Amino acid sequence: MSTAVIDDVDLYYETHGDGVPLLLVAGLASDSQSWQPILPDLSSNCRVVTFDNRGAGRTTPHETKISIQRIADDCIGLAGHLGITSFNLLGHSMGGFAALDCAIRYPGRVNRLILAATSSCNSKRNNNLLSDWASCFDSGMDPKMWFRNIFYWIFSARFFDNEEAVTEAIRFALEYPYPQSRNAFRNQIKAIADFNCTEELSRITSRTMVIGGKEDLFFPPEVCAKLAQAIPGAVFSLIDNAAHSLHMDNPQAFTDSVLDFLFRR
Repeated sequence: MSTAVIDDVDLYYETHGDGVPLLLVAGLASDSQSWQPILPDLSSNCRVVTFDNRGAGRTTPHETKISIQRIADDCIGLAGHLGITSFNLLGHSMGGFAALDCAIRYPGRVNRLILAATSSCNSKRNNNLLSDWASCFDSGMDPKMWFRNIFYWIFSARFFDNEEAVTEAIRFALEYPYPQSRNAFRNQIKAIADFNCTEELSRITSRTMVIGGKEDLFFPPEVCAKLAQAIPGAVFSLIDNAAHSLHMDNPQAFTDSVLDFLFRR
């Protein structure tokens, strides 16, 4: 649990385990703690590095410039701070955008690339939805209802069969001691809307796997499969019983897929 001065932020990061370096990049409004369900299995096989994206968690200040390219640069800066020359890279959703940009602009640094529930750009519908979420946030909507409505989009139908789990997830979100500011949330949303690397996917030289959730509403399986088809030599893995937050919905299947790709393919 440390911080590294990267560009204009004090970047909070954690390292877990030993072995081949694996850097994890979280999605919108998420931070290093979002990887908890899969961290034990991954850190038993890799040196896992997690960090709080600019504008989230314990990385400060929240009110800083945010773009997908800056997040990618933070990945490279953090690796340099830790003395890591090259690494495997896993990005989820917005973190997948940053992982793509990192692989495109720093091809010699990224060995294997894992893209989870993501694409090369966001759809107009998704951009409008995220903007509406920000407007609800700004309007003072009851936080419990705000989180619950987000969960409808990011978790599978099976998740809601366990009301106790839903209640606990909402409680955790409401009581999280490092909440994201409204401006930072909007800045991350703008960064997502501004990013499009579709025309550059053919430049990726890293061995790549794209993972999709069978019930993902944000980036449905066909969108993730299309991304895999556009990246030279990429493979596609589809996780059952999982929606957008596939590493939380079905952590065992997710880690099995990741470790199989890293060490057996």
